[in-house]
Amino acid sequence: MFSASAVALLAVGIVVVLITPGPTNTLLASAGLRQGLRRSLPLVAAELAGYLVAISVWGRFLVQAAHALPWLPALLRVAAGVYIAWLAVDMWRAAVALPDSAQNASGMGSLFVATLLNPKALLFAGTIFPADAFAHWPSYLLAMLIFACLLAPIALAWIAFGAALGSGRLGWLDPAKLQRGASVVLGVFSLSLAWSALH
Repeated sequence: MFSASAVALLAVGIVVVLITPGPTNTLLASAGLRQGLRRSLPLVAAELAGYLVAISVWGRFLVQAAHALPWLPALLRVAAGVYIAWLAVDMWRAAVALPDSAQNASGMGSLFVATLLNPKALLFAGTIFPADAFAHWPSYLLAMLIFACLLAPIALAWIAFGAALGSGRLGWLDPAKLQRGASVVLGVFSLSLAWSALH
């Protein structure tokens, strides 16, 4: 099982990655924009299912690969740090665009597939979840429980954000400033990943 500090580090990593804009969060927000909060609630289950499958598959693969390639986990941490730094720069330069409200609403199937193919799943499996989570059932169940408990409110927040945009309640919000604030958080997180890989 994990120590209290390992649980705290896992939780922080999960939150930072889940709150960042990406394909899944954009679909959640656009569903909230078009369908409202209540009708979009089932999409939270689709996101959770997609991540559980993808993280589990990547995690098992990486644990097996690490036995043959012991340097792989450190390399993945550095690669993840670079990827997150790129995301931070990209977010700083461009505002998040939600799909037009006239587009077809996202169904559970399309959100599941988008989440299944989301690069964040590899990031979770390779750097944020401890390797022990994919080697022992109790650790796996605890890590996934923490993940599910954090994913649900964050997904709801993205749906609520889209619904609030659709209702005009967030007309005062400056998306560029929000984006730049998120990019700073991502940049700090990328440095911490690189630091942990090199020390």
